[in-house]
Amino acid sequence: MRDKELRLIVTFHTTADAMAMEKACREHGIPGRLIPVPRAISAGCGLAWCAPLTERRKLLEVMEEQGIGAEGLHECMVRV
Repeated sequence: MRDKELRLIVTFHTTADAMAMEKACREHGIPGRLIPVPRAISAGCGLAWCAPLTERRKLLEVMEEQGIGAEGLHECMVRV
């Protein structure tokens, strides 16, 4: 069984924003992946971007630069 780690979870209002986040992070070399929204969090589209906590600043910069709207940023234990 995989271990759980504390991660930064970015939730979105729309699937389009979630997909834009994935594309922007790939282009900028920011680690992470799309995951289903953890049960502990309620979010609009059902998808979230999961990344190491250390990437918060980079994620916020890319989101602002690309015009990606986040519903929320959360710190949550998830399986990695």
